[in-house]
Amino acid sequence: MTRAALLVLADGRFPAGGHAHSGGAEAAVKAGRITGAASLEDFCRGRLHTAGLVAASLAAAAASGGDAVELDAAADARTPSPALRLAARKLGRQLMRAARATWPSAELEELAGRFPKGAHQPVVLGVAARAAGLGAVEAAYCAAYESVSGPASATVRLLSLDPFDATAVLARLAPEMDRVVDRAVEAGPGVVAGGVDALPAASGPLLEIGAEVHAAWAVRLFAS
Repeated sequence: MTRAALLVLADGRFPAGGHAHSGGAEAAVKAGRITGAASLEDFCRGRLHTAGLVAASLAAAAASGGDAVELDAAADARTPSPALRLAARKLGRQLMRAARATWPSAELEELAGRFPKGAHQPVVLGVAARAAGLGAVEAAYCAAYESVSGPASATVRLLSLDPFDATAVLARLAPEMDRVVDRAVEAGPGVVAGGVDALPAASGPLLEIGAEVHAAWAVRLFAS
């Protein structure tokens, strides 16, 4: 295993399509729930412990060799919003393209064949991490970090927030990311033995509602 591969996979410049998605931040800004660094931190904290935990657990399970088809169904069940399910599959399809070019593997090819329109992004992330020689911990860290770095980057554009302030938000959340990853790694590999019911199903209703509202906008800066 080379952990340097994690830097490639988690790099915002990795062509996985994440730059086009705000992680719910655009809808939250319009609704007045994000107005600056303090409210961004609150938003990211909530997202980390709900959608971030679920994504990190799915990625850890996939990286541990869990059945990708079952994990994709589990991701669907944990994503009530049709708009978010669509966004997750679009991101999964783009990540798959990048991962297949970067770390060719039979597992990635099989997953791409089973889901030609895209599997859920955290599932693809876990399989990509496995192809890169990474394990459950690294996959979970990548998913947890993405769950907050996307909204932070988007808010810089949406509110002209000082990038230093946005980065400081991520730094302050780092200890909580560690705890979320610990929970994800504890639950994720258990799927191999105990099934997908072992995965967390934390919910963020405002994220789901905001995604549906956002999808109906005629003009928006981000896809989700």
